[in-house]
Amino acid sequence: MPISSTRLIGRFGICLLLLALAAGCGNGQREGSSASPPSSASAQPPAETVEPSGTDGASPSDGGGRPESSVPDSSGVTEDDDVNRILGTMTLEQKVGQMLLAGIDGKTLDDGMTGLIAEQHVGGIIWYKNNFSDLKGSVDLANGLKQANAGNPVPLFMSVDQEGGKVSRLPDDFAAMPDAARVGSTGDPELAKEMGALLSEQLKLVGFNVDFAPVLDVNSNPNNPVIGSRAFGSDAERVSKMGVAVMQGLQQGGTVPVVKHFPGHGDTAVDSHVDLPVVDKTTDQLRKMEWLPFRDAIDSGADAVMVAHILFPKIDPEAPASFSKIIIGEQLRGTLGFEGVVITDDMTMGAIADHYGIEDASLLSVEAGTDILLVAHGYGTAKKVYDRLLDAVRSGRLPESRIDESVRRILSLKLKYGLSDRPIDVPAPKDLPNAEIRQWLDKL
Repeated sequence: MPISSTRLIGRFGICLLLLALAAGCGNGQREGSSASPPSSASAQPPAETVEPSGTDGASPSDGGGRPESSVPDSSGVTEDDDVNRILGTMTLEQKVGQMLLAGIDGKTLDDGMTGLIAEQHVGGIIWYKNNFSDLKGSVDLANGLKQANAGNPVPLFMSVDQEGGKVSRLPDDFAAMPDAARVGSTGDPELAKEMGALLSEQLKLVGFNVDFAPVLDVNSNPNNPVIGSRAFGSDAERVSKMGVAVMQGLQQGGTVPVVKHFPGHGDTAVDSHVDLPVVDKTTDQLRKMEWLPFRDAIDSGADAVMVAHILFPKIDPEAPASFSKIIIGEQLRGTLGFEGVVITDDMTMGAIADHYGIEDASLLSVEAGTDILLVAHGYGTAKKVYDRLLDAVRSGRLPESRIDESVRRILSLKLKYGLSDRPIDVPAPKDLPNAEIRQWLDKL
């Protein structure tokens, strides 16, 4: 059994989310009383858990594999049936919103974010270091965001980059996790798997259900300004072995891992936050190194893949990976057989904003096969991306069936992990896994 996984995923009955939307089947009661979400959201009951009919509340992916969505449960209902029922209740506006994951400004719930949730129906939120206050303030903000989503048909992805090392976002109440390079140097996948479980334990205590980790980039370029110690090493086999183990630890803890940055950010000499990296490699070259960890992760049941803002001119001279039909459609979906959720890196990064335009690139990315657009900075920017997608469907450029295809994947993932907008308690210091982390650190 993963570390305290039942605290995140439990049985809340067989009431489908679509019934919650239509008739308010959730009782709206808190699971505890110590958290205090903002009063502006407290009048609305939290959304019901997304859970397929007839489930027994078991932890998802105990073996790290994909769910068998076509296999009926004891009631004869399949996950596909549940997805189709929920999808059938959603408006076009709600479906388009599920394809956006937006950033929040500051440490409190403001009108800009409540507007994005209520009017653009965003499917998830990403947090950065400047969004966290102390432990109580962070949990209160997470609870407020979830309660603000009560009018929408699907719970939020609550996401963060919590890799360890220099990419750590959580409050200082938590013991610090080391970077991937330190863990990778042990060569022990059991220690890596434990790392994933501990990361999951930390995240769920603050209300998160998605971690943009592990990094599966091979640190092959010593001049790389953005990967470095975030990678498990410079050898593809070690990165694969250790990264997949972290992924499985996160999964078994009940947290959705997003492996990144496909097709590989390890050989770049430019930080894509600032400018557009160009990597002059062929598909055959990527296949022999950069693809190897991603191929193994996909074969081991990866739920979500983040695609990088990198131009590979020998593969697609017109589009960086994040909106390349060749790289997303033909290679990631086709050659590697990935059937899960594709997420872009932040569309507001310099690689996109300074070269292609955020709204234009976002539409091209969806046309290439992306399911979720990460728009991490600027409420107005997120709204413009939403409007561009909506206009593209209404004008006939983007078929609604293309939107449905992505929303089905998103709903399937939220169902698999039993996501809920129910508030959580502020954890007591004794509930933090700091002692377990220190014991694990002693083994590195």
